[in-house]
Amino acid sequence: MNTGVDTNLFCRQFFDQRSTKGVTGMWKVGIDVGGTFTDLFAVNSATGEERTGKVLTTPEERSRGVLNAIANASIAPNEIELLVHGTTTATNALIERTFPDAAMITTEGFRDVLEIGRMHREHLYRPYQTKPEPLIRRRHRYTINERTTAFGKVEKEIDAAELQPIIEAIAAAGIKSVAICLINSYANPANERKVAEIITAALPGVRAISSADVKPVFREHTRFTLASVRATILPVMADYFERLEARLREAEFTGNLMILKSNGGMMSVNQARLRVEELVESGPAGGVGYASEIARTASSVNIIHTDMGGTSFDASIVEDGEGLITREYEIEFDIPVAVPMLDIRSIGAGGGSIGWIDSGGSLRVGPMSASSVPGPACYGRGGTRPTITDANLVLGRISPDLSGKFKLDGAAARAAVETVSSQLKLSIEECAEGMLRIATEAMAQAVKLVLASRGRDPRDFALASFGGAGPLHACAVAEALGTPTVIVPRYSGVASAYGALRLAIKHDEEVFYYAPLVAKELDEIGLRLKNLGAAAVEALLGQGASADSVQVSFVMRMRYAGQTFEVDVVQDRGVIERRDLDRLAEAFHGAHKREFGVRSDDFPVEIVALAVTAEAPSPAGILQSSTSSAIGSPRQAERKVWFGGWTDSLVHDAAGAVEVSGPALIEDPHTSIVIPPGWAARFDSARNCILERS
Repeated sequence: MNTGVDTNLFCRQFFDQRSTKGVTGMWKVGIDVGGTFTDLFAVNSATGEERTGKVLTTPEERSRGVLNAIANASIAPNEIELLVHGTTTATNALIERTFPDAAMITTEGFRDVLEIGRMHREHLYRPYQTKPEPLIRRRHRYTINERTTAFGKVEKEIDAAELQPIIEAIAAAGIKSVAICLINSYANPANERKVAEIITAALPGVRAISSADVKPVFREHTRFTLASVRATILPVMADYFERLEARLREAEFTGNLMILKSNGGMMSVNQARLRVEELVESGPAGGVGYASEIARTASSVNIIHTDMGGTSFDASIVEDGEGLITREYEIEFDIPVAVPMLDIRSIGAGGGSIGWIDSGGSLRVGPMSASSVPGPACYGRGGTRPTITDANLVLGRISPDLSGKFKLDGAAARAAVETVSSQLKLSIEECAEGMLRIATEAMAQAVKLVLASRGRDPRDFALASFGGAGPLHACAVAEALGTPTVIVPRYSGVASAYGALRLAIKHDEEVFYYAPLVAKELDEIGLRLKNLGAAAVEALLGQGASADSVQVSFVMRMRYAGQTFEVDVVQDRGVIERRDLDRLAEAFHGAHKREFGVRSDDFPVEIVALAVTAEAPSPAGILQSSTSSAIGSPRQAERKVWFGGWTDSLVHDAAGAVEVSGPALIEDPHTSIVIPPGWAARFDSARNCILERS
């Protein structure tokens, strides 16, 4: 729907009006920029007032959507003391390949490591499968004659003359970032740093990225790929942050800008410019933070976190109040991003996911999305293909005015669904219901993948449903999983923005270290952990953390001798004594059995890497979830909703609802909760909606 409003002009006029008023308190703001909507949650540090906002994302210039969301919440930027920002910009650039060309310089004989990968197949029995193209094209990958051994001895040093034609080729191609990926540089980075020094001196405008500085660990494919990720998206994110900061300065923002990280923490915008590979799952990270808070305060300590927005569906596990971490995340098959990050799986199943018919005549949904432009057909912005949002509107499950945001075009939604239903010889309602069932099953399968990869049973978890579209489908997904309880938090519609303010400042460091788990290695292990911890703490202090608030956890990446994968064993101190050996071995055996279902006391245990995570409390401080009773009398309306047939259903206002039995709907400003027949809902003291089978 084109409102004819110049959003830039609106923002300027609004901010000009606000800046003349007296400041009654400074705001702490969390913002999540998704593929379709940009969400905001804010709390006033003086009064405790909470505000939310949701506006359409501006894909042509996402930083403009950030300012639109702030204006939507009636907050002036000069009254914001802290802005925590989660973004999918890095993820989108990698998936859509919308980044400028980068180059790679590697050791002679290793030019094709990115293609060769890890020598495994995505589909075991598909003979004609093809792997995704590497992030850096082969024509931009150059080799040099150098060599460092696995023990760190430099056998052949860098010849500056050999680099000269490579420098000329990079300059001629207009490339602005170079990944320097030399074999065994994790053991000794001297040659990589020499190449970086020569490149920087010859091409001052080109960023030279050493793989040993990105991640000094063994396995060249993992290290080379991660350096490629940094080289390709660093220009994208540097440009985005520059434009975002410029817009904020123009609007008189002088507060602290922090960026969400993939590991469930946050970092300063200056750190984010350098460590862009840690932004790959920045967007959904805030939602996991919210789920962790619910797990710590509710009766369900184990939660399946799900977030369904306009473009995608994200799923992850929160266990004992903490999101599970992985170092095996892949952007696409065999393109790993081997940094600590929340184990989040994403599929193309959002409110904007498009329904279509495949070559065999079957109804399919996604992964293509209408996004915010043109958006679902019912938005009246030029979309004509049927989406999940159109299907929900046709079936009466969302309000005709999208909870007061703008009027939806019901006729356009029906016309869009009819383009598919007529080919299937189904009624419009039956086709819309079929679209929802297919999307629900896709979401349930995504959750099952997360659980199965960790050996977890969905019946042991509660399902927390986030995102503007999530609660529309939460009970159906829970039915498919066999999960007994669904939790829809009070701020479900802006969950990632809400959770952003709850996350700690975090910094990770990791280094290769190979040794058997024996007593004679303890002193060296302790020294290396101490040095890693000092580096991580220094990084946090540089981002505004106070020294007395920093906590450091130490990780030993361990395996049975001969294995090609590891598990993390965490301990709370860097000093390891002889008496700790049996405890560490038992901790490893337990972690291995929990992840893979087996343990063995017959194989020796090895350490292959050491890591630390330093964290300090959120700069937002301690934010208590407000508790309240139902506000006012429970307002109700009646609407016909399709549950296999048209059913008269009560529509409740979330502000006044207490206990509701299905079939019914509960609506709040940013989402709608569908309660099917056989389910019942109640609200706890924090106004979280708890749904269970009645």
